[in-house]
Amino acid sequence: MGYAELLKTVQSLPKDKQSEVFDFVTFLAARCGVAIEDGHGEWAGNEFAELSLRQAIRGMESEPAHYTPSDLKERWQ
Repeated sequence: MGYAELLKTVQSLPKDKQSEVFDFVTFLAARCGVAIEDGHGEWAGNEFAELSLRQAIRGMESEPAHYTPSDLKERWQ
């Protein structure tokens, strides 16, 4: 099994099973003395702001518009 096939197989699993695979690989790496970058380093301010904004507006694309331009009291000229 090559890397591409392995990745494809893991990506086809449900999220909870993908997490189990990651935990197992982390366990094996620790047992073999291999350091793994966990990706939990310090966040730059702009990285956190971007993530926060993406999470805040997640799913809004499918919501109906509640207001129309006729609801505005003032218009930007």
